[in-house]
Amino acid sequence: MNRRSRAARHAPGAGHLFPRLHSLSGQVLLLLVLTVVLLVAAAVAALVVQARHLGEKEAREISLTVAKAYANSPGLLAALNSPDPSATLQPMTEKARREADLTFLVVTDEKGTRLTHPQPERIGTRLLTGYEPATEGQVVEDKLKGNFGWEYRAIVPVLDDGEVVGLVVAGLRTGEVSEAVNDQLPVLLGSAAGVLALATGGVVLAGKRLRRQTHGLGPEEITRMYEHHDAVLHAVREGLVIVDTDRRLLVANDEAQRLLDLPPDVQGRPIGELGLTPSIAELLSSGRVAQDELHPAGDRFLAVNQQRTHWQDRPLGTVATLRDTTELRALAGQAVMARERLKLLYDASVGVGTTLDVTRTAEELTRVTVPLFADFVAVDLFDSVLQGEEPASGGADLRRAAIAGRTETSLYPVGSLVSFKPATPQATSLTRGHSVLEPDLTGASGWRSQEPPRTGKILQEGINSLITVPLRARGTVLGVTSFYRDRHRARFDEDDLSVAEEIAGRAALSVENARRYTREHTMAVSLQRSLLPQGLPDQSAVEVAHRYLPAQAGAGGDWFDVIPLSGARVALVVGDVVGHGLHAAATMGRLRTAVQNFSDLDLAPDELLTHLDDLVGRLDQEADTNAHGSGIIGATCLYAIYDPATRRSTLANAGHPAPAVVSPEDGTVSFTGENCGPPLGLGGHPFETVDLDIPEGSRLVLYTDGLINSYDQDLDVGRERLRQALAHPGLSPEETCEAVLDAVVPVDPARPTDDVALLVARTRATDQRDIAHWDVPAEPSRVAEMRLAVAEQLEHWELEELVFSTELILSELLTNAIRYGADPIRVRLLRGRSLICEVSDGSSTSPHLRRATATDEGGRGLFLVAQLSQRWGTRYTDRGKIIWSEQSVSASASVLDGMFAEILAE
Repeated sequence: MNRRSRAARHAPGAGHLFPRLHSLSGQVLLLLVLTVVLLVAAAVAALVVQARHLGEKEAREISLTVAKAYANSPGLLAALNSPDPSATLQPMTEKARREADLTFLVVTDEKGTRLTHPQPERIGTRLLTGYEPATEGQVVEDKLKGNFGWEYRAIVPVLDDGEVVGLVVAGLRTGEVSEAVNDQLPVLLGSAAGVLALATGGVVLAGKRLRRQTHGLGPEEITRMYEHHDAVLHAVREGLVIVDTDRRLLVANDEAQRLLDLPPDVQGRPIGELGLTPSIAELLSSGRVAQDELHPAGDRFLAVNQQRTHWQDRPLGTVATLRDTTELRALAGQAVMARERLKLLYDASVGVGTTLDVTRTAEELTRVTVPLFADFVAVDLFDSVLQGEEPASGGADLRRAAIAGRTETSLYPVGSLVSFKPATPQATSLTRGHSVLEPDLTGASGWRSQEPPRTGKILQEGINSLITVPLRARGTVLGVTSFYRDRHRARFDEDDLSVAEEIAGRAALSVENARRYTREHTMAVSLQRSLLPQGLPDQSAVEVAHRYLPAQAGAGGDWFDVIPLSGARVALVVGDVVGHGLHAAATMGRLRTAVQNFSDLDLAPDELLTHLDDLVGRLDQEADTNAHGSGIIGATCLYAIYDPATRRSTLANAGHPAPAVVSPEDGTVSFTGENCGPPLGLGGHPFETVDLDIPEGSRLVLYTDGLINSYDQDLDVGRERLRQALAHPGLSPEETCEAVLDAVVPVDPARPTDDVALLVARTRATDQRDIAHWDVPAEPSRVAEMRLAVAEQLEHWELEELVFSTELILSELLTNAIRYGADPIRVRLLRGRSLICEVSDGSSTSPHLRRATATDEGGRGLFLVAQLSQRWGTRYTDRGKIIWSEQSVSASASVLDGMFAEILAE
């Protein structure tokens, strides 16, 4: 039979209308018809289930809607309150049930007793179960088996002024809904039959069209086509390998057999039995996707691409193509090496010197070069360089600043002192200033002379090649870098030497910059610490603890101070000069000195800040006139005075964070002085004072903004952390400082981003038994009475040795107040670390100390007071002035007698 007759036999219209079942097209037709039948059946079932579900949902909604509407109907509440509710409600309820097409609609009283029912004989009976929540005002929905079959029931309470007076029960039988769904089944089945007919017809038409497209070709024609395809496959100049899911070779064209050196009978054999190189065998057996992977195959290098094959989501195996890239590999290898070296130099330029820290810069150098360039890298620097000083000259020892490697070795560890012998490559690099290449350490006698036992262990560990490069910057050698490779990598060559020199040269500049910064930072921090209080003065008003942390970026202008004042009072000061460096530290010292001098004048806090504001303004003007100087960007200050006798604190604030006051009873934390004045230096703005009554044992916490504010922490967040850290009663000032630094400082406490100054003072109170005061009339005769009263008080305090000197001091001060002062005149004695005698009056005129001549009859009184007192002075108040004198309670009578004799002799 020729081809034309076979084509005519398979032409369209020939034979039966439908394909025969034993043919491929017939089997396909049968499979498609069965698939359509199953899909239609599943669709019909799904539609029925969905329709029934929607019907049940509709039954629930109808029951609930009718029950709610009937429960809220206007006449229902009146009918329930009528003498015979059933007579009134039964006809009305039945009418509503029929109109709503419900199975039942029942009204009950508040206890569930039926007042209506479709079956009148059940009126008066009670609901069986499930209605109890409705009697408490809740809506109930459920499904239950009733007299009418499965029913959906809704129970809605009838409310009268919030009280449940009855229930409305509505229900609908599910069968009534299902019947409506069943009525639609014939329509659904008819539609399904139509769909099946259309699908079957479509399959028949598709089969006929398929036969037309294949032109009725038989097996011979298809075989011939395959042979043609096979010839083309073996003619291409690219290897092609097809592997099935069992890792057996299905197809390998001629080029693949040549490239892989395969035997002739390879079809159907496992990949592992073909004698392939391990890397190619692993790739073909793994079934993974590959894109241009290079694999050795004998003396060739093949670029392999592999993809998975599948049919209708069924995996068939993999197909791989192979190209011979042997000639291109050499050029590609050189390009890759050049690219890797350029990347290494780029990484070194951006990865070394990110900080101004000498040690971290050395560590960055080792991290950049291991393992990309070397297997081990060690950086040795002079000790003076690590401390920020100029590099040492001569044979000074070096300290290992950093080392990195893939495994532990016998190389010197970090921190060890290293003294290289003159013959070693490191010593040569240090003394001559050039690099040394030792490609084979086994024959490097100079390197092995350092420590023969140690170098022997290093060789046993596999290290066999070395490059040493001096770290030279701006004509100065700072140290040396040693690059090592082990036996698993090619030894160093001249190209590697140039790369090492380039990397070390860039790193040396970073080390030099870090060294200079370390020196300046050390100088600034030393200056700042020398300007801060070296020790707190003795005073009895408060118990004090403090902390100061310099900023990572350099010393700043944060400072604090505790200044004893007259009358056993104490001044607590915290300030902040904006900026960092020597200028800020020097300005801070000037401001602290000014505050101490102003405090000696016993100025009020607002007056002191006014004088300090004028000083900062003058400093700014001086800086502006200096071409090489920089003005003060800003300064803040908080000045607080605490009086233990009155347990009262007065403070003024110039743009500084508000202090915290911690209650001694429950640890309650409050921030006061929020409405602070402007920062210092603006001029022309007044400062206000805030008076606080502080219980004994309270903690006053003064701090700078570096404690609560930083680049990664908002001010409110920092203040809340401070509040939580302080809210613990019973902590001492030292414990408070530790708790605050642990909880509040947002970064490493050893390296904060801004200066942190913290001052914690726990208040004390002067015992009232150590205070004595008198109101004195302005009469000279009262002086003798006061001397007697003061003498008795001192004897009561067991301070008899101070009676004589105190009487002299009191006589002079009180006589001046009576003669030159104004009412009211008061005398106060305070016993503490010293004996304080105060005389106050209503005048603002202050006496001045002068030396009387031999012919003067007066003028020796204040001189006598000054000689008998440790300190004396005048402070002004809102009502006048106070002249005070302090005497040491340890002074003996003999000392005072000798002093008085000396005064009289003068």
